[in-house]
Amino acid sequence: MLEIRNVHKAFGSNQVLKGVNLKVNKGDIIVILGPSGSGKTTFLRTINFLEKADKGTIDFDDIHTELHSASNKTINRIRKKTAFVFQNYNLFANKTALENVTEGLIVARKVPKEEAIKCAKDALDKVGLSERYDYYPSQLSGGQQQRVGIARAIAVNPDVLLFDEPTSALDPELIGEVLSVMKKLAKEGATMIVVTHEMSFAQEVASRVVFMDGGVVVEEGTAKQIFTAPKEKRTEQFLRRIVRDYDYVI
Repeated sequence: MLEIRNVHKAFGSNQVLKGVNLKVNKGDIIVILGPSGSGKTTFLRTINFLEKADKGTIDFDDIHTELHSASNKTINRIRKKTAFVFQNYNLFANKTALENVTEGLIVARKVPKEEAIKCAKDALDKVGLSERYDYYPSQLSGGQQQRVGIARAIAVNPDVLLFDEPTSALDPELIGEVLSVMKKLAKEGATMIVVTHEMSFAQEVASRVVFMDGGVVVEEGTAKQIFTAPKEKRTEQFLRRIVRDYDYVI
């Protein structure tokens, strides 16, 4: 379905990605873990060209392109197959929840307004916001705003959902409501690539876990393998620092 190979990206003299590879099959829930500065968010952003990689290739169904020289037409085709959920919601403050979801459908995808409204309401219903259509972001909690962000993503019916630390800006008590929506999407067969520090989510939902550090993939495996029998010392060091009661886990 989707394969990204040999991705490199530098910001000035800082080499952030040093040859990252990832293969995604339909229905995969891939969780990318790693310390801050490991390159995981940058890698996620290169998949739909929010960052343009310096080197690498992408195969997405029938699309093949070099990441650094993709045409605008190819970039738009790939973006139509993906949807991005940001850390900080990225909602329009002057638009209601419903309008935030319809905006991309109407403007970017040229969906007729009546159809866009129906799709947006269906998406908001799915994330538990059926009574918040007409609320502005300032009237919503952080968790509700992020659920609007997820509704905006799923409304376009993407092939792959990209989540960039979707709970990192939330108060701890609001994290669960966002993760429950993501778990629901996973059970319904969505294909997802998730950058997160939520270890319980990774252990419960991920079909594959990728551990990155220093701009490379250090280790990749099933959630059970990574969390109970990591092969690489660096993976084990990271988990011991992050996961509570790690000794019990392994």
